[in-house]
Amino acid sequence: MTAVQGTTVDIPTEDGVADAYLVHPGDERPRPAVLFFQDAFGLRPHLRSMADRLAAAGYTVLLPNVFYRHGRVPVVELPEFIDPAQDPAIWGRIGPVMRSLTPGLAMRDAGAWLRFLADSPLAADGPVAVTGYCMGARLALLTAGTCPQRVAAVAGFHGGQLATEDPDSPHLVAEHITAEAYFGHADQDSSLPFEQIRRLEDALTAAGVRHRCEVYPGAQHGYTQADTPAYDREADERHWAALLDLLERTL
Repeated sequence: MTAVQGTTVDIPTEDGVADAYLVHPGDERPRPAVLFFQDAFGLRPHLRSMADRLAAAGYTVLLPNVFYRHGRVPVVELPEFIDPAQDPAIWGRIGPVMRSLTPGLAMRDAGAWLRFLADSPLAADGPVAVTGYCMGARLALLTAGTCPQRVAAVAGFHGGQLATEDPDSPHLVAEHITAEAYFGHADQDSSLPFEQIRRLEDALTAAGVRHRCEVYPGAQHGYTQADTPAYDREADERHWAALLDLLERTL
């Protein structure tokens, strides 16, 4: 583990300018790049600390504010410890913002994130890895299928709605994916019931994608997020081991 340097950067997109967190090892040498997609609660201190941990393992990490069309971070004011059970109005503030990010808009933005990394002197030449959490797992999957020539590895953790019956369901891009994939599902996750887990697995298998999908027993949706009641230390450490193993093999 090495010292890291993080800063806020602005990234031009087709729809404006997005703020993002960029973090890398302190020696400023070009490192393999990881595009990190947020959960629904958005870019905040805990996600920055996760990006820092990835950077300390030897990667240049870009964590964009995917809700930038609604403003700079913090897009939605949240407490230090986020507990929707204690404050149900949280979802009333976040829900409309999250739903406004359609797959089409998200993939238009993905091109901007990947162009930024391609142009950055801190990112090594070659393909990148993409990882995401909660709604970010959907964005990671869509990015791997939309930009297969740029993505060598894709990971998603406690993702929701990954394989619905909708015509724009993320799993439908599986046939285009050339990356190796890993998904760590939460046990008893209402946003990803068993039929969706099976549908995603079947789609990846049928497409010939090298992949591993695992269900973490006892883990709740959001198990990696230490600033929420869903946090599960054992599941979180399992996620880190799986993610770092994937990155080491593919980048």
